[in-house]
Amino acid sequence: MRLRGLTLIELITALAVLGVLAALAVPAFTELLLDSRRSASVNALVGAVQLARSEAVKRTRPVTVCKTADGLSCAGSAADWSGGWLVFVPSQPTRPTRFDTGAVVLRVDQPPYRGTISANRDAFVFRPAPQRSTNGTVMFCDQRGSTSARAVIVSHTGRPRSSPYLPDGRALAC
Repeated sequence: MRLRGLTLIELITALAVLGVLAALAVPAFTELLLDSRRSASVNALVGAVQLARSEAVKRTRPVTVCKTADGLSCAGSAADWSGGWLVFVPSQPTRPTRFDTGAVVLRVDQPPYRGTISANRDAFVFRPAPQRSTNGTVMFCDQRGSTSARAVIVSHTGRPRSSPYLPDGRALAC
């Protein structure tokens, strides 16, 4: 009578095959996780820009998207947007980048992105048509470098788009 089960050789072979499969899957999973976090953060910024643009038209007033470190006020003049961004309607339309006690906060985003987010603007001001809005570029970079970087490019009409290149067609540099 033969007992059912695995021999030691069969068990070692199965564990070796499992180890090889796990070694192949981990780098792919890490890449997938980094892509997912980057895409979520890029989409959150695009959504904030679209909200600001539509609210500017609806309210017939400027609406601002600025970087924030604490989610309660606009940050200083550094290029780092990694702390997140804030969408608000300023209390004084003639000073659209000033965040004060009378400002109406529409949205605060603090993305879970584990990389750097930098921009060539401290804030983006969206104005009702036919006035021009602030144009600029926000770059998302992680440990993979420039090959996996993405940029959100905001046109002077306020339209955002995501791209792996700078507005002039050059590659992003992280």
